[in-house]
Amino acid sequence: MTTLPDLKGFDLAGADVTVWVFKTSSGQDGRPRFTGRWVGITEDLAARLREAVGGALAGITETIEYDVLAQNNEGSALTIETDETYVHLIAGAVADDTPGRKARNIKDLANSKFTVIKFVREDLTLLAVSRTDASWSTRKASGLIRAVFSDNELDVEEDPVFTIHPVFDFFVLGDQIFIKSKPNFESVLVYKAGHQQAFTALKEEAEFVAIFSELGPLEAFVGSNKIHLRRAIAIQSKGHYKDAGFMDRLRAEHGNMRLVIAFDDKGRIVPTPETCRHIFQALLNHRLESRLDSQFYDVPSTEPVA
Repeated sequence: MTTLPDLKGFDLAGADVTVWVFKTSSGQDGRPRFTGRWVGITEDLAARLREAVGGALAGITETIEYDVLAQNNEGSALTIETDETYVHLIAGAVADDTPGRKARNIKDLANSKFTVIKFVREDLTLLAVSRTDASWSTRKASGLIRAVFSDNELDVEEDPVFTIHPVFDFFVLGDQIFIKSKPNFESVLVYKAGHQQAFTALKEEAEFVAIFSELGPLEAFVGSNKIHLRRAIAIQSKGHYKDAGFMDRLRAEHGNMRLVIAFDDKGRIVPTPETCRHIFQALLNHRLESRLDSQFYDVPSTEPVA
């Protein structure tokens, strides 16, 4: 398994550098389609990219396993195995750096959704991926007057300028993805679509359906909200609703824990628009009591303390 030392130890200085730009669309099978082209770059730009990626990797000091509710900070990266995502579609595309895939004109670059900086050293390939900004959009750029400072004065710049920020959303090396920006990672790899599919599967799970009088209010509560989708999948992963003892304690203690949840005469949860948030907190087991002040708090995670 690829580790953080493997990532930080990658030989950027000795690697060949290629820049790829990608546009995205949805395929008929529901999978995303990534259309990429590589771009010729100068050695000066290649050197700047090596420096930028090296600086970004140096700032990662720890990793946290990816989870739908997990969050990283400035010095950490979330990790997930490549085969759990669509990143193989991108890796396959950038392996085809043939003349036919080279960008030939501005149209090939404009409106790209993300860039991939590919570093190849012997038999290892490192990908640094980042979403593009408004400078790549013809719609956002239209109507602007571009100017360049030269010979102590501003002059009109007719050629478009594309910005590559020295900030990267995620890195791909071997069998691992190292994520710095979770929202951008999920956007580029259409990970939210996977959450929606998983929520659909959860709603069809007999054990989950059995604890409710109906699912309509919960479905409306979750909708397409990415935070609620993450929480729904975390509920499935934790599986507390499958534990009869957990559910019995919830029925007995929900009032004492200040959880606003109603049950019918069969012991099933009766969801309403007003109680869905409390239901999610309960099934996540995220309403906890502090022994220090005897107060209840909603917490972001329940990782056990060793």
